[in-house]
Amino acid sequence: MRPLPLLVLIVTLAFAAMGYLVPFDGYDSGQVPIPQVDPPIQPAGWAFSIWGLIYAWLAVSGIYGLWRRADDPDWDRVRSPLLASLMLGTGWLFIASTSAVWATVVIFLMAGAAVSALLGAPARDRWLLQAPVALYAGWLTAASFVSLGSTMAGWGVLTGPLGWAFIGLPLALVTAMAVQADRPRAPEYGIAVAWALFGIAVKNGMERPGVTLLAVAGIASVLTVAWAGRRTA
Repeated sequence: MRPLPLLVLIVTLAFAAMGYLVPFDGYDSGQVPIPQVDPPIQPAGWAFSIWGLIYAWLAVSGIYGLWRRADDPDWDRVRSPLLASLMLGTGWLFIASTSAVWATVVIFLMAGAAVSALLGAPARDRWLLQAPVALYAGWLTAASFVSLGSTMAGWGVLTGPLGWAFIGLPLALVTAMAVQADRPRAPEYGIAVAWALFGIAVKNGMERPGVTLLAVAGIASVLTVAWAGRRTA
């Protein structure tokens, strides 16, 4: 038995277990000099439920990969960056409970590795490899900029929490649209980003209509790119 597929499965299960043992729906408000209580760039708490699907789908992928694709070089191109992301993710919750700054650095590394895994995913075995990795990478893309916005606002960099919502959301959207355009056969990536934006839109509602409209526009944009790319592919 090759060690890499087995290691991916073990770390995937450890990553999922940590998600249930250490629940997370945002940084503690006291982790930054300017407390961030439910910042506008952060999705509603229920949006984090997507992790249940991500954990389960990645676990199924890991089991299938070990069972049927252990020697597949196409899967190996995905395994190394995915493993790096999952290993960082296994310890991320502990980091997030102590330092929002370091958690932001690490989640960007996680997202970068996950996107790298997605870009290397083969077209075949779409539902058992590409799709779960795409969903994971899409959510991490959004989460990275949420983390950046809330942390920078908490340190008083440039502007406050509302200003960082108007900075972070466009940055997340541009990044997501670039990745989605490069991988038109993986609409799950855009769907995950859209889900995060939907959580932001619902939470802000009419209280912050500018953020809500920006999030809704982002949903329309990323889903349009995903749909157009899927049809072209």
